[in-house]
Amino acid sequence: MKSKDWKRGISFTILLMIFGMMLAVQFHTIQEPIVRDTRDMWQLREDLKKQQQLQVELSSEIRKYNEMLKTYENEEDQNPETALKETLNILKEEAGLTEVKGSGITIKIDKLFSEELIGSQVQDISPELLKRLINELNSYGAKDISIQGRRVINSTVIRDINGQTKMDNFSLHNFPIEIKVISENVEKLYNRMNASTTDEDFAIDNLSLFISNPEENITIPAYEDTIRVKNMKPIEAEKEGG
Repeated sequence: MKSKDWKRGISFTILLMIFGMMLAVQFHTIQEPIVRDTRDMWQLREDLKKQQQLQVELSSEIRKYNEMLKTYENEEDQNPETALKETLNILKEEAGLTEVKGSGITIKIDKLFSEELIGSQVQDISPELLKRLINELNSYGAKDISIQGRRVINSTVIRDINGQTKMDNFSLHNFPIEIKVISENVEKLYNRMNASTTDEDFAIDNLSLFISNPEENITIPAYEDTIRVKNMKPIEAEKEGG
């Protein structure tokens, strides 16, 4: 009997460790907050709308993980190993560690005018412009995103390193840049992106933005790099018979 309880305890401890790590990754943002010197009424309304949307998403995530824990508690008496594997697969999918397929759109970023025409070299896409595009896609219902065949997750870092725009140390200097997006409501995503003025921001940097029609079979690969979670460590289990 003690052996069975010990196995259950170990399984539950492992689940909580995995759950904590994945949850931390899930809520990690890919962009630092934008600091503004002044904001007008419309900007304040837009920021408020984003915060309200974030609250809704966080509440949804909390409910989902609570349901997962309840399911695990109900199933662990029957088969704790199976329940642990099922939960691990769900968490890996949420963290972007599995390949996904679904309906979505393809976005291509390319040079608007050639270097010969403008008489100067076309610069890399700026990290700020790319992060703005990703944030806009997320606000319109993007579920999974890849850039140049590399998965974008919530801990993805996009920044300028020595004059080159890099995503998790992968250089984004070759055009065209292909972005694949999967959404549960691809029509809404497509319509919102086409109505957006984002292409005007790209045109200022001599870049064009092409959005494909909705596609049924979009494949986005799993995240390949190591996910590093800071400020977390496992809690040591109390020794029995203390």
